[in-house]
Amino acid sequence: MSKQTDQLMIRTDGGSRGNPGPAAAAFVLSNSAGRQIEARAFFLGRTTNNVAEYTGLVKALEAAKRLNAEQVTVFSDSELLVRQVNGQYKVKSEQIRPLFQQARELLGKFQSWKVQHLSRDKNAQADELVNRALNLEQDVEAETAPRRDLDSKPVRLGVLISGGGTTLMNILDCIQNGRLNAEIPLVVSSRSTVTGVEKARAAGLNVKIIRKKDHPDIDGFSKQLEEALTTAKVDLVIQAGWLCLWNIPAQYENRVMNIHPALLPSFGGQGMWGHHVHEAVLKAGCKISGCTVHFCTNEYDRGPIIVQRACPVREDDTADSLAARVFEQECVAYPQAISLFQEGKLLVADGRVKIRP
Repeated sequence: MSKQTDQLMIRTDGGSRGNPGPAAAAFVLSNSAGRQIEARAFFLGRTTNNVAEYTGLVKALEAAKRLNAEQVTVFSDSELLVRQVNGQYKVKSEQIRPLFQQARELLGKFQSWKVQHLSRDKNAQADELVNRALNLEQDVEAETAPRRDLDSKPVRLGVLISGGGTTLMNILDCIQNGRLNAEIPLVVSSRSTVTGVEKARAAGLNVKIIRKKDHPDIDGFSKQLEEALTTAKVDLVIQAGWLCLWNIPAQYENRVMNIHPALLPSFGGQGMWGHHVHEAVLKAGCKISGCTVHFCTNEYDRGPIIVQRACPVREDDTADSLAARVFEQECVAYPQAISLFQEGKLLVADGRVKIRP
């Protein structure tokens, strides 16, 4: 067995729709090179969030032992679980205690182990598996290697930003963790002083500032964008919080993606961005919101839909709390759409996207 398999990285998740309610648990195992080895989700029937979180951990550790791993690093977005396993919090729940003890016993069988907390937006793949199991009401096994085409050419992304760069950072994290076969040769910002520019430069990315106000008309602005993207040999343009309409040239038809924080065609169009969208959703009394990834045309929020993901709207939601829940879905949807493009699975016909098997 190789050293890469001796050391495993584990991401676990669990969730319940109702707490208690229909629940599922999931794990993703990767070796030290970031290559995915195993990814599964388990439908648990009716139980609580905490039971689901611990079940995901136990199932992951059992899988790691079957692979004869000697060292494991576990990441969970449950801060309670992480603190309990590390001895910082006591386990008071009689329902949780047997699973806690089982997890501790399994961890003791490894030469070394760590259990660490990570934010939910960085646990997107395990979260997606949980939701798939819940939707299907059955166990799910993912393909064993999202970077299965490691010898294929990574898709070259030109990422367009106008703000804080959170979507850019999510995509970069997916690339660095081996979940997305892509590279980012160019980041373009329409503003020079936003934090997204600082984040991109700190990550070592090539950043170019192209401001609309520096050009006499939209044609000149669009032409400079096209030249920058072409020079960087970009395969796919990713609008990531980009707020400027530009004329998409023929060579980039169906090669420019955008993500919108609502379920298009509802709540789209000029002026519908950021908190404006979420405020409109709340004002309309919607019970479900979500996000939409689509190919861009030369109209705001129009173009063939590629991926949509939904989330509930709660009675006590504010625009900020709803935005946070929608962004969790964005962190899954955008990498999924990029992967489908990289794998050549997107076919646009009659204004609709068909996904090849």
